[in-house]
Amino acid sequence: MNMLISYNNRISTWLSSWLAPAVLPTLARFTFAATLLVYFWASAHTKLGDGLGGLIMPSLGAYAQIFPRAMEAANYDVSQLGAWHRAVVVAGTAAEFVLPLLLVLGLATRLAALGMIGFVVVQTLTDLIGHGALTQPETLGAWFDRMPTAPILDQRLIWITLLSVPLLLGGGPLSLDRVIARRAQASSG
Repeated sequence: MNMLISYNNRISTWLSSWLAPAVLPTLARFTFAATLLVYFWASAHTKLGDGLGGLIMPSLGAYAQIFPRAMEAANYDVSQLGAWHRAVVVAGTAAEFVLPLLLVLGLATRLAALGMIGFVVVQTLTDLIGHGALTQPETLGAWFDRMPTAPILDQRLIWITLLSVPLLLGGGPLSLDRVIARRAQASSG
């Protein structure tokens, strides 16, 4: 029995000290790329205004998505909103393009993952309060029920859990962070 326990401990140590740090961050980044990258970029595209200046001149839909109540109060007239609203919309749109790209490339991975978690939290609060999802049980969902498909509570918890892996473990061996670290180590060494 002691031999079996010893063997189990060696395998567990190998998995947790070598395999998990190598596989989990790369798998999490791949999963993000395969499931959420296009979702966020498609959402960001809906916020772009016309032409080359589309990022700095966001669409009406961008304001309506990010500030639904303020837009409704302004009768959907963007000129009635302030510079702060525009700055938030431009920064949010840029973040929706840049943070997912950084995460997939594994560049500034921990910062990108933290930014994405913050983005998901703000997105969720906007959906709950601004878009009224709190009053829509089918959209809001519930934890610990038999339906794991609710767009707010279920999916967003899974997203944040997925993003927590690169936040805590970094980009893994197949990341630009690792390439940069190796080059820095080689040049200092």
